[in-house]
Amino acid sequence: MAINPNCNLIAVVGGKGGVGKSVFAANFACTLMAELRSQVLLIDADAKSVGDQNVIMGIKPQKTLKELANFQGSLNSQPMNSLVTMHPSGLAYLGAVRGPEESLNISEDLLGKLLEFFSRAFKYVVVDVGTDIGPAQMAVLQEATAIMIVTTPEVLVVTQTQRLINELLSATFPRDMFQLVVNKASPAGLAPQSISNQLQLPFLGVIPQDEATTMMALQKYTPFVLTAPKAPLTAAYYDIVRKLSGGVLQRLKTLARPKPVVPASESSSAGAATSTSSSMDPRTLTKIRVHNELIRTVDLKKLLLDTKSDENKEKEVREKTKREITLIVDREAPDLPREERSKIIKEVLEEALGLGPLEDLLADPAVSEIMVNGYKKIFLEKSGKVQLSPVTFTSNDHLRRIIERIVTPLGRQINDSNPYVDARLKDGSRVNAVIEPLAIDGPALTIRKFKKGGINAEKYIEYGSITKSMMDFLRICVENGLNVVISGGTGSGKTSLLNMLSSYIPSNERVITVEDAAELQLQQEHVVRLETRPPSMEGSNAVTIRDLIKNALRMRPDRIIVGECRDGAALDMLQAMNTGHDGSMTTTHANSPRECLARLETLCLMSGMDLPIRAIREQISGAVNLIVQISRLSDGSRKVLSITEVAGMQGDIVTLAEIFRFKETGYDKNRRIQGVFQATGTIPSFIQKLSDKGVVIPREIFSNEGAAKAPTPSGPAKPAMPSLTPKMPGIPPAKKSG
Repeated sequence: MAINPNCNLIAVVGGKGGVGKSVFAANFACTLMAELRSQVLLIDADAKSVGDQNVIMGIKPQKTLKELANFQGSLNSQPMNSLVTMHPSGLAYLGAVRGPEESLNISEDLLGKLLEFFSRAFKYVVVDVGTDIGPAQMAVLQEATAIMIVTTPEVLVVTQTQRLINELLSATFPRDMFQLVVNKASPAGLAPQSISNQLQLPFLGVIPQDEATTMMALQKYTPFVLTAPKAPLTAAYYDIVRKLSGGVLQRLKTLARPKPVVPASESSSAGAATSTSSSMDPRTLTKIRVHNELIRTVDLKKLLLDTKSDENKEKEVREKTKREITLIVDREAPDLPREERSKIIKEVLEEALGLGPLEDLLADPAVSEIMVNGYKKIFLEKSGKVQLSPVTFTSNDHLRRIIERIVTPLGRQINDSNPYVDARLKDGSRVNAVIEPLAIDGPALTIRKFKKGGINAEKYIEYGSITKSMMDFLRICVENGLNVVISGGTGSGKTSLLNMLSSYIPSNERVITVEDAAELQLQQEHVVRLETRPPSMEGSNAVTIRDLIKNALRMRPDRIIVGECRDGAALDMLQAMNTGHDGSMTTTHANSPRECLARLETLCLMSGMDLPIRAIREQISGAVNLIVQISRLSDGSRKVLSITEVAGMQGDIVTLAEIFRFKETGYDKNRRIQGVFQATGTIPSFIQKLSDKGVVIPREIFSNEGAAKAPTPSGPAKPAMPSLTPKMPGIPPAKKSG
């Protein structure tokens, strides 16, 4: 919303019920009107209002906020006196509800539009916000010229008022906006100066306790500033209005809506700074100044250590740090526009406690990968496409600090003697970092984002990555203990597919997972997750994939799942598959099923065992039943290109029998790859064994008739192949193709 700049919006809040906030708002609005001889509108926007202001003002409202929230017509076409109710004194009034039987429920957007509309007609709008600050009330506060905070001289009330002030500071409100009013003051209560010292706010005014005058006014349904114009109570209100209008409001208007000091072009390219401060833009310099002052005044390392990974304590530290940053920004850059000010507070907070410019990127569900090439360039993968992000780091030192913040809590170290590291964020995202001198142009950081819950089979089919028949075939293979290797290039989706296929493992089987950085999310109960450990600073105590596979064999596993085979651990994995751990799975980097075999051979040779090639190939042909080839295509889509059986040995060659394939047919008008999934007609040799076990598979799955066209990602898959039918008889094995 955009409040008319000629209008002063004054919000009235209280830290606790019973402080007289509603009575103050009504009498303050009447005093403002009488003293400044200007049109004033009083709005009751208290979320818990039961029509309090209706009683205080003695008015039956023409319209209420609740009714205007459901108003379908145009406000501009309505006479103002049909929307607001005029009090005999001349004060305009808009109630929240008609009585206790109703409750106010209005969106922040709609309330914003109403305030914008009324700000064009009234120079002063006083809004009773209440004590319960919801989204709608927060929208009022964000556009307010001044926030009147009403408290009383009681210890509990002052404590609750402190909580309210802390919440508003955490929401990045400038402290100067807060105008403290001590209501119901008496010699028996806390001294106003003591309250001011505790809240660290000067009081704008002190209103004496006068129960007799207040009760008489309520009985007459008229504000006491109108019924008792000579009472000390009334004099206190006039004193508050005079102080507020005698320069405070004008100063606060400047605070709330100042002229921008940073050109928009500079603001949008905030991170395009160089390593020398002389060439940095004003916005970056402001951030650095605020950050340095924060480090000087707050021991962040001690605060973070004291939390001991306790979420509640971490939240408290975050709120405390946010308040400190808010105060520093108000000191260091008092003329910042409100929107720019909030952005800088948020960015400094994320740089102090979070991951800086990476925070928003990690929170964006559309971003699947983040690649940082030095502080100036952050590339993103969104919807399969790589693009340059508009956000950047301040400097390479800034980027280096963020990398250290990622790896240090995980027990990893990155320094000149150990200039690269693999790690995992709290949410499971996989991280690789390389620093100077290995990374010539500045630190390089790669984050493979963790998808909570993974991708289910229905999504794979909907995205056009596979057909239902292929998925049903894979499900049968996994359920019945076939050993599967998922092959693909970097970023092709191997781990996601492995994670999805693992969901088909029967829940009564004991599964051991072995990974470099734990990403798999098995839903079964009987799962043990193992993760490697890097060497210590002395270069000792490392635990490798090979160590974990050997240990897993002693843990009575039914299946072993290895996140990725990338060294001699491949030989240990094959031996595990060959020694009764049927249904084990792993992934490896290769661009085709034949290359996958060659890759496994090479990895086995890296084990240090002096084995002849034929012996290795016999291990592979005896251990692996299926190779599932997945690829990330040029249009960013990911598809299962082939499902291939490892059919045995012919001489010294491992034979393959392709069962399903994806065949490209061209491009559509949006340059997305078109193609069809085909069954080759080959029936796997293990079908007879499955049939003997009572597993029934329909012949049509392996038919080449009605090849399924791959759907575009925007439309659901409609595979032409029929689904499984348990009533159909088993199929005898066909001759294997080489």
